[in-house]
Amino acid sequence: MTLLLPLTFLLPLAGTLILAFSHARLGVRGSAWVGVTSVGLAALVTALLTYQFIGAPRAYEMTLWRWIAVGDFQPTFGLRLDGLSLTMLGVITGVGLLIHWFAAWYMHGEEGVTRFYAYMNLFVASMVLLVLGDNLLLLFLGWEGVGLCSYLLIGHYYHTAANGWAAFKAFIVTRIGDAFLAIGLFLLFHELGTLNVAEILQRAPEAWSAGDPTVQLAALLLLGGALGKSAQLPLHTWLADAMAGPTPVSALIHAATMVTAGVYLIARMHGVFLLAPDVLLLVGVIGALTLLMAAFAALAQTDIKRVLAYSTMSQIGYMFLALGVGGFEAAIFHLMTHAFFKALLFLSAGAVIVSCHHEQDIRRLGGLWQRLPLAYAGFVVGGAALAALPLVTAGFYSKDEILWQALASGHGGLLLAGLLGALLTSLYTLRLIVGVFHGKPGSDNARDAESGSGLAHGLPLIVLALLSTLLGAWIEPPLGAVLPGPHEGGEGWHLALEIMASGVALAGIALGAWLFLRRQAWLADIVSHGWGAKSWRLWHHAWGFDTGYDRLLVSPYRSLVAWMRSDVVDAVVGLVARLAWWLHVGLARTQTGKLRLYAASMVLGATLVLVAMALAA
Repeated sequence: MTLLLPLTFLLPLAGTLILAFSHARLGVRGSAWVGVTSVGLAALVTALLTYQFIGAPRAYEMTLWRWIAVGDFQPTFGLRLDGLSLTMLGVITGVGLLIHWFAAWYMHGEEGVTRFYAYMNLFVASMVLLVLGDNLLLLFLGWEGVGLCSYLLIGHYYHTAANGWAAFKAFIVTRIGDAFLAIGLFLLFHELGTLNVAEILQRAPEAWSAGDPTVQLAALLLLGGALGKSAQLPLHTWLADAMAGPTPVSALIHAATMVTAGVYLIARMHGVFLLAPDVLLLVGVIGALTLLMAAFAALAQTDIKRVLAYSTMSQIGYMFLALGVGGFEAAIFHLMTHAFFKALLFLSAGAVIVSCHHEQDIRRLGGLWQRLPLAYAGFVVGGAALAALPLVTAGFYSKDEILWQALASGHGGLLLAGLLGALLTSLYTLRLIVGVFHGKPGSDNARDAESGSGLAHGLPLIVLALLSTLLGAWIEPPLGAVLPGPHEGGEGWHLALEIMASGVALAGIALGAWLFLRRQAWLADIVSHGWGAKSWRLWHHAWGFDTGYDRLLVSPYRSLVAWMRSDVVDAVVGLVARLAWWLHVGLARTQTGKLRLYAASMVLGATLVLVAMALAA
C-alpha cells in the first residue's frame, strides 16, 4: 500500500508536466488522452488502495522526506490514509475521472485544451495532497494549490474581461479565508508544538479544556479558512461568478471537490472543534443560514449554471449544519452523494449548453426533452437526488441522516431550517427542469439543438446517474474509526422524521409543478410588480451581498488608493526618481561620439580642478 499511495498525486502531476512542456504540440486528442489517462490511472490506484484497506481497515502512514527543519519545527512530507482520506480520495479521482472524460467531448474544438487539462490535472494532484497530508502544512500546500488552479480555470476564457474579473474575485475572496487558516496554523503550532494532524488531535484535549478561549480562537480561525473555500456566509460571493469557467470546471472544482475542502478540514480537525462547542454551533448556524439564503437565490436565477451554483452553496450549507450538530459522518456521507448528483447535473447542463450553441439563459431554452434525452434523464435523476426524492435516490438517505442528527442532538431550529431548505430545493429544482426541457423553445439555439454522442459524452452521465440513485447510497464510507459516532435516538422518531422529510420534498415538487406548469402566467404577474418584484430582485441579486461589499469595502479601498496616489511622501519619493531621470537625460546628451568635444571637456574639467585647488590653497 505504501508504494501505491504516492502514485495518487504523482500520476496527475506527471500529466500536468507532460502537458505543460508539450508546448501545445499534442493537439486536442493528445492533450485529452494525457489528461484523462493520468487521472484514470490515479483512480485505478485508488481502487487498489480501497481493496487493500477493506481487507485491513487501519490507518496507513508514509513519510517521503523531512520537508523543513527549523528548530522544533520539522514537518514532513508525509501521507496518511484512513477512512476519511480514502473516502475523499475516491470522490476526487473517481468523479474526477468521469468529469475529465466528459471534458474530452465538451472541450472538443475549443482553444487552449492543453492548458485546460494541465490545470485540471494539477488541481487533482493538489486536492489529493490536501486530503492525504498527515500534517496541516502539507494540507495547506494542497489548499493553496487548488486555489491557484481554481483561479486559472475560472479564467480559462480570458479573452473576455468579465471572466478574468470572476477569476480574480474568487482568488481574492478565498485568500481572505486562507489568511485566517494560516494564522490558525501558527496558533496551533505555538500552543501544541506540532502541525501533525494525529498529534494535534491527541494533544488538544491535554492542553485545553472545553471552552478554553485559546481553542475557541483556533477553531474560529480554522472556520474562517473553511468558509472561504466552501463558499459559506459571509465569504460565499465568489462561487456564482466562478461559473464563468468551462462547465467541467464547475463540475469538478465547484461542485464535487474544492468547495468540500472546508467540510473536510472541519471533519479532520473535529477534536479541536469539539473542545470549542460555541464555535461548533456557529458552524451549524452558518450552514443553516447559507442553505436558506442560497436556496432562495437559486429560485430567482435565469442562468442554468448559476442555479446549480447556488444549489451547491445550499448543499454545502447542509454539510456545515451536520458538522455543527456533531454529525460528522452524516456530513461526509452527504459530501459523497452530493458529488455524484451535482456532478451529474453540471455535466448534463454542459451537454445542454454545447447542444444549444452555448446558450445558458433558461428563458431562451425550453422544449429540449425530446431533442436531448440523455441530458434530460441526467437532470431528472440528478434533480430527484438533489430534492431528496424518498427511497430511490442517494440524496434522500444522506440528507435524511443530516436532519436526524439535528433532531437527535436537540437543535430544533436547525432542523426546521433544514426542512425549509428541502422545500425550497424541490421548488428550484423543478423550476430548472421545467424551464430547460419543457414548454416551447425560447430561441433558435434551442430549436436547433443537436444531441451529443459518443462514449465521452454518454458514459460519464450514465455512471453518475446510477450513483445518484439508491446504488450510490449503498456505498458506506469507512468513517467509524476516524470520526465521532452519530447521535443515537429512538427509531420511532427517526421513522417519523423520514416520513416528514419525504412529505416536505414531495410537497415541494407538487407545489413546483402547480406553479411552473399550471400557473405560469399568474406567477409572472406576481413577480412583475409590488412585493413580488422586490423579492425577485433581492433573490436574483443573492440578497445584495455583492452590492453591499462593493459599497462597504471595494469602493472605499479604491478611493483610498486614488488618494494615496497624490500622497506627499509618495511625491517626495517620486521626486528622487525624477531627479535621477533628469540627470540621466542630461548626461546622455553629452555622449555625442565627437572626439574633439570629449578632449575639450577633459581639458575644461582639469582646468576647473586646478583652479579650485589654487583657490583652496
